[in-house]
Amino acid sequence: MQEQRRDIAARLKERRELEEKSAQEVAAALGVSAEVYESYEAGSADIPASALHEAALFLNADLTELLTGEAPRMKIFCVTRQGGGVKVERRKDYQYRNLAANFAGRKMNAFEVTVPPDAGEAGTHANSHPGQEFNYVLEGRMRVTIHGNELILETGDCVYFDSNYGHAMQALDGRPVRFLAIII
Repeated sequence: MQEQRRDIAARLKERRELEEKSAQEVAAALGVSAEVYESYEAGSADIPASALHEAALFLNADLTELLTGEAPRMKIFCVTRQGGGVKVERRKDYQYRNLAANFAGRKMNAFEVTVPPDAGEAGTHANSHPGQEFNYVLEGRMRVTIHGNELILETGDCVYFDSNYGHAMQALDGRPVRFLAIII
């Protein structure tokens, strides 16, 4: 994971420089301090998936390119087989797989997210990012907190929300929860 973090950090810095943006400008766009952003670029801190998504938008980059160093190639359709997709290890408490990473010009990102039961309080750290988000529970139960409102979602339940507001997911019942997250 350390090597992947350093590679993503280097691509992020290179993209920022190509766009002729300062670290302070990107930090402001992400809503973090310049110090925090600089730790992302240095590879010394994990970059939350939501911050990486925001950085890609702000820097006119494709999220897949930042994650893998390769540009998406599919323009009409892309298929992701069971268990496939680009693994995104941006937070130690959540596991992400980008399910449409190879489609060029995506207008949204689709992730399969797994939150382990032992994420505990770390899993309740609120994230926020521009846009909207849709979560559909595939397996398990989770507590979703959105802007101070707590919801319990079970398999087959879903929620659509304004992701500008802080939100966090936590697995319940001592079991992992797996859900589909669509970020627009």
